[in-house]
Amino acid sequence: MLSSEEIIRTVEMLKNENLDVRTVTLGISLRDCVSASAEDLCGRIRRKILRHAQDLVRTCDRISQKYGIPIVNKRLAVTPISAVAEGVRREDYLVVAQTLDQAALEVGVNFIGGYSALVQKGFTRGDRNLIDTIPEVLSSTERVCASVNVASTRAGINMDAVLLMGQAIKESSLRTAERDGFGCAKLVVFANMPEDNPFMAGAYLGYGEPECVINVGVSGPGVVKKELERAIQAEKKLTLGDLSEIIKKTSFRVTRVGELIAREVAQSLNVSFGIVDLSLAPTPTVGDSVGEILQCLGLESIGVPGSTAALALLNDAVKKGGAFASSSVGGLSGAFIPVSEDLNLSEAVRLGHLSLEKLEAMTAVCSVGLDMIAIPGKVDAETIAAILADEMAIGVVNHKTTAARLIPVPGKDVGEKAVFGGLFGEAHIMEVKNVNCSSRFVHFGGRIPAPITSINN
Repeated sequence: MLSSEEIIRTVEMLKNENLDVRTVTLGISLRDCVSASAEDLCGRIRRKILRHAQDLVRTCDRISQKYGIPIVNKRLAVTPISAVAEGVRREDYLVVAQTLDQAALEVGVNFIGGYSALVQKGFTRGDRNLIDTIPEVLSSTERVCASVNVASTRAGINMDAVLLMGQAIKESSLRTAERDGFGCAKLVVFANMPEDNPFMAGAYLGYGEPECVINVGVSGPGVVKKELERAIQAEKKLTLGDLSEIIKKTSFRVTRVGELIAREVAQSLNVSFGIVDLSLAPTPTVGDSVGEILQCLGLESIGVPGSTAALALLNDAVKKGGAFASSSVGGLSGAFIPVSEDLNLSEAVRLGHLSLEKLEAMTAVCSVGLDMIAIPGKVDAETIAAILADEMAIGVVNHKTTAARLIPVPGKDVGEKAVFGGLFGEAHIMEVKNVNCSSRFVHFGGRIPAPITSINN
């Protein structure tokens, strides 16, 4: 139960501090849509999405107005298409993706996730078809997002898949060169991918999920920053432990708001309520930055010594506060550090304070991984694959979700700017050192074995 003081503070968050529900994502199972006929498959997919999602946007808008809480995005997530479309031909996968895109447009959502495959131990025919068609799909659709899980703590790292994804990223970039490689912004490579993540581009409906389910992603970097600033101004002798407590309490309130919205949306749509993902997801807006939170913790710029420790403190406090607020915390839940989507992080790259190597170190303690990072267009597919392998290793060894959303920007080099627009923001292109030095390593292929810590039964 919230006290009157906590209710007042939550109202202030809504009015003054950029508190919002970042996304309400409706998961829809397409397992009963499977057919050997592409025409029949696409018809079933479209009818099912329209049947279950036709009232999603209207319901979210009504509940948003009722509580005065902005719901920024309404999205869909579906069963991995590699499984749903396994019975059709490779050339039909684009048609399936276009069906998803059109259905998403018809129900009014901005993205649909689930053009996905899970290949941490190997490939089926459907998996290969899906991976092979990712560049064409991402360049031919507006709303479809793709994700591929290439590693897990249980299975190790599928290096054949890692190399294929390096090639897919490179090709997706080239096919969307006129938009600074924007197709790659809708593609994420995972280790230990969660089944209930509501955030794009990694959202999909896992095999253990209900027929239809509402998962919600809340955000609040601006709220956390304001709370820290207020406390620091009022009390000069705060320790980092004290600041952690402030973040925990703020995360508690933010999570309560998210669960309230999610449960009411689910009840209105007569579907299951799933989880609240309490990730701090920044935007390019001033005052809504994870980087600014780290500066409140005493760092002059992001990327300087102490950045990894400060991010670990933030991530831990967010998780503890959210877990106390709800028994249904899931998804990724922590702190995102997407470079192009966070004004402060993007500026740190421009100033030379934040490097790719430092970001990789920070991903060992954050919620996701190397997110929305623009790199020179000349970087080859093998080097991209090697960067992916490094990030996957962090997730596999540390039993955590990690991911990479890398964007090679065609025709641009270090220091130039890539502009993606909207929530995707813009980013200064980061240097990638030792290009063309990893080809032999990634071409060995096979599977890097799971760590000994995976044997924990």
